[in-house]
This record gives sequence, C-alpha cells and structure tokens, in this order.
Amino acid sequence: MLNPSLKLPKIVVLGTGGTIASSGTVGTQLSDYKVGKGVDALIAAVPELSGVAQCEFEQVSNIESYLIGDEVLLKLAGRVNHWLAQPDITGVVITHGTDTLEETAYFLNLVVQSEKPVILVGAMRPSTAISADGPLNLFHAVVVASHPQSVGKGVMVVMNDRILAARYVYKAHTTAVDAFVVPEQGALGAVSGRDVQYFNQSTRIHTARSTLHIDPQCTVLPAVDIVYDYQGAGLHMYEAALQAGAQGIVLAGTGNGSLSGVARLGANLAASKGVAFVRAAHVGQGSVRPSVKDGEYNCVAAQSLNPQKARILLRLALLKTQDRASLQQIFNTY
Repeated sequence: MLNPSLKLPKIVVLGTGGTIASSGTVGTQLSDYKVGKGVDALIAAVPELSGVAQCEFEQVSNIESYLIGDEVLLKLAGRVNHWLAQPDITGVVITHGTDTLEETAYFLNLVVQSEKPVILVGAMRPSTAISADGPLNLFHAVVVASHPQSVGKGVMVVMNDRILAARYVYKAHTTAVDAFVVPEQGALGAVSGRDVQYFNQSTRIHTARSTLHIDPQCTVLPAVDIVYDYQGAGLHMYEAALQAGAQGIVLAGTGNGSLSGVARLGANLAASKGVAFVRAAHVGQGSVRPSVKDGEYNCVAAQSLNPQKARILLRLALLKTQDRASLQQIFNTY
C-alpha cells in the first residue's frame, strides 16, 4: 500500500488516437471500430491511476496511427521535449494506435532530448470489447513511467505486461494482444500491477545521447520511400520513387538484404541521382550487415532495423549527411 504522505510523481499523458481510444457497438466488435475517445476519457476510465501518479493530459491528435505523418510526428516530438524539460515532470506516456506505433517509438528514441522515461502504449482491442486490454496497458505504462529505474532506458513500449525497447520492438501479429514482440533481443523487463522489474537494457545510442535531434522549426523531413523486392519485381518502383523526388530509398529485400538483378539496377539508378540507398530485409529477424559490394552499388546496410525503422533513421540521417560512409556509421551507431 502506498504511503499517503508521499508525493506522487507527475506524468503527462499525450493522446494521439488509435484502438486504445476507439469504441465499437458491441463487446464482440474487434474490427471496424471508430476512434473517438479523448485522452481525458482514457484516464478517467482508469481511476486507479490516481494512486500511482498525478496525471496531466494533452490531445496531440485523435486519429488512426496509419494516418500519422510528418505534421503529427514533429508536433509530438516538440510536445514531448517541451514537457520533459519541465523540472516537475517525471515522464511522458503516449497513447498511440498500434499500426505504426513502432515507427513513432523509434523516431522519438532518436529525437527526444531527455533521459526521463517516454512510454508508448496502445491496445489491440477497442475500449468497448470484452476483455479490452487498453485500461491495464495504460495503467502499466504510467507505472513504468513513474518508476525511478526507468530513467535513461530510452523510449519504451509497454504492452501486454512487457517493457519493450523502441529500437527493437515490432508488431508481429494482426490482432492478438501479445502482438508486440522483441524475440531476438528480449524484453527490457516486465510489469505486473505496480511491480516493475528490469532485466535487460538497449545498448544502442538513444534520446539524450543522440545527435539526430531536429530543429524545432523543421516542418518536413526528407522524403524516403520503401521498395519491396520479390520474384519478378520490376524497375518501375525505383523509377517512380526517384521521379516523385525521393531523397532516399530503403530496399525491403529478400533474405539477408540481397540485391536482385533489378534491385542492383535500382541502386545504380539511385546513385546516379545522388539518392541514398539502404539495404534492409523483409524477413522479420536478423541483421543486414555491411557487404564488400556495398561500395560498388553505393548501398548502406540497415543492420537489425526493419524497413520501416530504417526509413525513419535514414530520414533523420539525411538532415546531417548524404555521404554513404557517414550514413553507414549512423546505421552502425543507432
């Protein structure tokens, strides 16, 4: 039981929408539900939060996460940095849709300028569903954000009783409540009720130590497209990306980020236009490491980043450099 004389930490909850803020018409409706609840309603639905932290809240957006673009990302980063700079704020929790949660989490992991905890949380079931997972996920997110051992851990995702590093987490199931996983690196820790236990840490550079911070006046990030490779793929996707003004291309390649014949042509075409080209893989696990042929095709290896996270890092890296070797060093570091 908490000592009533203890001053509770202050946590800011930023709402962006998603399933956690959605409602259906019946308890068994697990698809085609609508985003509509504000972050204030999410907090009010978990009265137990009042025994854990003083929660302030702000609505940044209220949309499905597949609609999130630069405007929301940059605004969210600005609000996170604003709140974390306040000395009385212990941490920030962000309610978010699960479709692109891993992308936003990794973006913030690179641009947040504080060691204070930043937790992203969502739900796989709407608030009206039987056994809705959102309320407990939100409670656990606030518990983790309030915990002193969460300082310096980087941006984290709290879902299904697990504490997951933004650098490695990805969504591996379309509908299951345990959709978010880090199978190779493992979870950072676990949370049950008010009990938080850490047993791992992310070793990659993040948050306060990152040099990829964005200018507060930045309104748009460099355009980077993802091209998916497969048997019989054509060159037209690379041509279309370059014609549309892409400043970088991420290959969602087969196997170990292999360059098929067409992918090699795409890489050469990108190089002729001065456009960065990153080799990633659509396999799901493992690392695409630098190859002796990367110099020949002007490629950068994505390491253990999946294509969507490689795109996030490349967009931020291009604000600093277009040099292939320098870009590779950034991918080796972050």
